[in-house]
Amino acid sequence: MIEMKEEQERAILVAVDTGEYDAAVSLDELEELAQTAGAVVLGKISQKRPAVDKTTCVGSGMLEQIKNQAAALGANLLIFDHELTASQLRNIEEATDLAVVDRTTLILDIFAQRARSREGKLQVELAQQKYRLPRLMGQGTALSRLGGGIGTRGPGESKLESDRRHIRRRIESLEEQLRDLERQRSTRRARRKKDGVITVAIVGYTNVGKSTLLNTLTNAGVLAEDKLFATLDPTARALTLPDGRTVMLIDTVGLVRRLPHQLVEAFQSTLEEAADADLLLHVCDISSPEADDQIEVTRRLLDELGCTGTPVVTALNKCDQLESMPVIMGSGTVLISARTGYGLNRLLEAMAKALPPSQLRMRLLLPYEKAALAAEIRESGKIFSEEYTPDGLLLDALVSTRISWKLEDFQADG
Repeated sequence: MIEMKEEQERAILVAVDTGEYDAAVSLDELEELAQTAGAVVLGKISQKRPAVDKTTCVGSGMLEQIKNQAAALGANLLIFDHELTASQLRNIEEATDLAVVDRTTLILDIFAQRARSREGKLQVELAQQKYRLPRLMGQGTALSRLGGGIGTRGPGESKLESDRRHIRRRIESLEEQLRDLERQRSTRRARRKKDGVITVAIVGYTNVGKSTLLNTLTNAGVLAEDKLFATLDPTARALTLPDGRTVMLIDTVGLVRRLPHQLVEAFQSTLEEAADADLLLHVCDISSPEADDQIEVTRRLLDELGCTGTPVVTALNKCDQLESMPVIMGSGTVLISARTGYGLNRLLEAMAKALPPSQLRMRLLLPYEKAALAAEIRESGKIFSEEYTPDGLLLDALVSTRISWKLEDFQADG
């Protein structure tokens, strides 16, 4: 038997610096993305231009230089740090005789590798199909030359002979399946709210240690790798806070600069776990030189998801990698190390303090015809003392805010 092995992509990364954002930082992140997807990065090229060339993204002279460098290094793939149109893809391929993918295709490929749940796979495929539809004319030679490499993996893999009608039908089918799953997810969220379950969503940039923190706090056993987008599907685990309250801690997909809008749209239902949470646990990599930018990217995307107004506790992770500890001001910010456990007790205390109270201490006099309410109090709270009096049942109790409105008329003096 002959074992067939997929040839590893040997890539050159290309960016156009128009001054719109820090091209060097974005190119470094593109290198991480390429390595996460399984490519070997042989070189990086950046060209300063007032605007991206509409025909080939970079200028014709630069394209010739890229072709020569690729031949000298033995590269078989170009990865552009931009979204390319169908005509740009085709023109670059024809000029260089190399496979070409763009930043969005690369991120979609990583998501295709990482998706595990049915919903995650459907969301990835939907994003892939929507992105490929207008680019069918330009992707043919790229996909055939890649032979199953970056940009062709995952449940959304399109056969070259697929036409637009086939893809549109597939998109409609995927959207219907996702609507069914979203209805189920909405029902579960509504049930959690009704049952008084407190949810805390772990959010933040990709590869800052969110899954490691979840594992350390709850022994969740979630995959935690030093790679971008190691976690794609949300994981929920119970966690007890110092004040005795139990919360549902939910790990969410990591965010990234210039996250393709197709992914924000496709993963809307997953990211809604953050939008519906009672508290956001924003994890940052304090050891990263890009920490400030990553924090800003996360905050901006969370605002787009409608999370403005939700309480936030910020966990500055990986402080064990710093030479000296910074002075942190504010009760809502905690220095931690998810790997060593440093600062986790302070983090739990900050989370408990930031959450709105879920129980109230009340002194109640329940008329005997309303004594059944005592059972509801016991079910979701705690009764410290009870006394039978001529006027009714006198209680000193810790009452869930979920049912406290039923008891407002029975509050006792003293």
